[in-house]
Amino acid sequence: MRAALAAASTFDTTLSTREEWLTYLDTWLTPDTRYDETERAADLQSVKVELRQAIVIPQEEWNALADQDGRITAVVDGDISRQGVPADQTGDMTIGTADVVLTTTSSDGSSGELSFDETIRVSVQVLCGAGSVPTPNSAQQAGDCKIVRYFTEPLEP
Repeated sequence: MRAALAAASTFDTTLSTREEWLTYLDTWLTPDTRYDETERAADLQSVKVELRQAIVIPQEEWNALADQDGRITAVVDGDISRQGVPADQTGDMTIGTADVVLTTTSSDGSSGELSFDETIRVSVQVLCGAGSVPTPNSAQQAGDCKIVRYFTEPLEP
């Protein structure tokens, strides 16, 4: 859960493009087992669109940070509140909410770096169970914990 909460905000613009990073984040995702098999692919595609448009930083901000050789590291600060997922018959899905400290580091224009912290509250829905679908050509296995979706606003129990 900690890794899932931090994943969408941890990246290094010197190591990848935004699209490469988003492709990597896609490997963390699995379909929502509450939906019928025929609806899962469409729902997963919607989750990917939402991730790109409403969760991660926009391309313009990525570019500005990349111009300064920037990176952001996200770390969960404190406890994670957990709650069940409505209509999940398996009990394998959980929503986790926590404060996440984002440390932004970038070049200062000379030979040094500037760094600052910002705390945000984040919620993510995770599936840990037989319904989790491994990413093809990866070391993942069915049942590995994977992200069903990030929320645009934190959810409180």
